[in-house]
Amino acid sequence: MVSQPIRVAIQGELGSFSEEAAVRLLGGDLQVLSFRHFDEVFRATAAGEADVCMVPLENSLTGSIHRNYDLLRRHQLKINRELYLEIQHNLIVLSGVQFDELSAVFSHPVALGQCERFFEDHPHLEMRTSHDTSGSVRELMEQQQRDCGAIAGSRAAELFGGEIIREAIQDNKANFTRFVLLSPKMKVSEDADKTSIVFSFRNVPGALFKSLSVFALRDIDLGKIESRPIHGRPWEYLFYLDFLACIKEERVNNALNHLREITEDLEVLGSYKRDEAVGIRGM
Repeated sequence: MVSQPIRVAIQGELGSFSEEAAVRLLGGDLQVLSFRHFDEVFRATAAGEADVCMVPLENSLTGSIHRNYDLLRRHQLKINRELYLEIQHNLIVLSGVQFDELSAVFSHPVALGQCERFFEDHPHLEMRTSHDTSGSVRELMEQQQRDCGAIAGSRAAELFGGEIIREAIQDNKANFTRFVLLSPKMKVSEDADKTSIVFSFRNVPGALFKSLSVFALRDIDLGKIESRPIHGRPWEYLFYLDFLACIKEERVNNALNHLREITEDLEVLGSYKRDEAVGIRGM
């Protein structure tokens, strides 16, 4: 029996960084479902219209993507894997167009913001926003705009036939985005060594210290903590926490049982293999 390709939902179009992350993590045998908004990506995956989704959670320059933390909780999806993707922004044009012909550049607002120095050096170029980096290249090619360029990854140029005339124009060359692969059910691999949880507690003195101490007491290394407001409960927060250990370990089970005694609500979001390149890049 012929196996069906994995249906993976992404925000953006083919050639986007989300699609590149999906291909790198899952291989090329994919059915990519493109959506304009993250809400649609999460909703489609939770409803079973997609098997998995690939979404960014944080960027090394701009920080956490708070909207996706909220959607992760709302739609009850689980983290199965992660990937740190190096983000390189390129200036892409129609074939044969010269740089001095350009008067405007399209891209997603985040990409434009990460290339501020480029625009400072070339003040004649107008910044114009698009819903997606790859989509800006597609629109450029469809409309045959010789006086405009687009900022996107090299994969978008390859897919839509654009020409890269400036490479790596982002302000900071050390630009990485952490993508996570989500599905409705949690899958813990044998080599899992990282776990993500979310919890909340009553706003009483020492509550956060006590919550984090359950990991320190068992020598469990914390990777990241992120707080998000609880809707309808002003000045109370959900805490998203990553730590470097697997839920199959006895010390982790002991820590989580201890944490349940302290907190009001605790949910394991996933236990998965840490991106091996993280240590090499110092993240």
